Amino acid sequence: MKFKQTVVGWSVASALLAMSGSVAASGFALIEQSGSGLGNAYAGGAASAEDASTIFFNPAGMSRLSGKQVVVVANTITPSIKFTNIASVPAAGQAAVGGAGGDAGGMALVPSAYFAWALDPKWSAGLGFGAPFGLKTEYDANWMGRFHAIKSDIKTYNLNPSVAYKANDNVALGFGVNWQRAEAELTKAVNYVAFGAPANTEGSNKIVGNDSAWGYNLGAMINVTPDTVVGLAYRSAMSYRLSGSAAYYGRTAALDAGVAGSAALAAQIGDSQITADIKLPATYSVAVKHQLNPKWEVLADATQTRWSSIQSLDIYRSSGIASGLSLESVPFKWRDTWRVGAGANYRYDSQWLSRVGIAYDQTPTSDTYRIARLPDQDRTWLSVGGQYKPTKESAVDFGYAHLFIKDPSLNMSGPPALSAAQATGRGALIGVSDNKVDILSVQYTHGF
Repeated sequence: MKFKQTVVGWSVASALLAMSGSVAASGFALIEQSGSGLGNAYAGGAASAEDASTIFFNPAGMSRLSGKQVVVVANTITPSIKFTNIASVPAAGQAAVGGAGGDAGGMALVPSAYFAWALDPKWSAGLGFGAPFGLKTEYDANWMGRFHAIKSDIKTYNLNPSVAYKANDNVALGFGVNWQRAEAELTKAVNYVAFGAPANTEGSNKIVGNDSAWGYNLGAMINVTPDTVVGLAYRSAMSYRLSGSAAYYGRTAALDAGVAGSAALAAQIGDSQITADIKLPATYSVAVKHQLNPKWEVLADATQTRWSSIQSLDIYRSSGIASGLSLESVPFKWRDTWRVGAGANYRYDSQWLSRVGIAYDQTPTSDTYRIARLPDQDRTWLSVGGQYKPTKESAVDFGYAHLFIKDPSLNMSGPPALSAAQATGRGALIGVSDNKVDILSVQYTHGF
């Protein structure tokens, strides 16, 4: 009973903590699903199967665990995002450009928890909880890009029941079902001068939406030699139809009257219910783990993320006189990306293990379509970590990673990223962002 209470308690706590969004992998994916993997920059994740966190990376890995095992993980992700203006232009009717926005990053806690159970020599089952996607950026309310973006917050949480089957001594297969919840909040300032209000009149807009979706993940682990393991893993795409609301604040009385009588104006600055379709990407991974000798182990992997599933964000009105009309269409034109990594582990003795890793992670964005809500670029991971085993049944893993990110440029000044009308009403945002990320992780594992 005590064991069951522990698992349930951590699941509830994780659900509450997962409300903090962040971003560390490219796009807005969160690869930070374990503490044991961070020290290797998550290299070889689909082949390592060190503990129950393999449920996320490759469910077939449960076949390599014995008895029952619970894993709880806490990652702190601290991005820094600082914009430098180059040639931004004020929005029409606004006297000043505004400030640089401060640091749009901020620390977020990304938890996960897992339970795995070897049912018999052939079959294993498990349950994972985590946050596979997340994003949070927030600029100062009066910054020069406020008509493009102020706050962007995307949160997900994922339940992943899984099974593994050991076909023979060399091959294991795994399958999991994923139920995932997504919540989004987007805010920006609104230049009401563009709709006929007096000079320097502005307000704000908040869009919120949520939905849940189902998906699955597959995996295989193969012993190609006694010392070499190859892992193959796939996580399916998740298709959402977000529903929620759009609210506009600070309209003048004249604009309130106009919104009430004009569908065209209501489509642009009216309150209503909204819908938006988005397909979060599938991933394909291949990984290898090789035991060089009793002390040294090396790992490597490559993962493709099918970010091309996101070509635009199209938000439609679903209530009021503007129902069925477009509120906004944001072109993304994202492309598929690769993440490649390599790492090594060194075992000092039965209690202590050290880790090191490096990875290169491509961005799905391009200079032409990059937006202030997610000023993403290619990144290089450098990671270190370790493990301490206080008892035979328990382990504490810890890790640190620093992400070196290429400076992303922003040119939100007109087509094709913006329509001509949007560029006039929101102003031109032209500059470069200085980004970096630091990640700390701790994990506790206990076997029964």
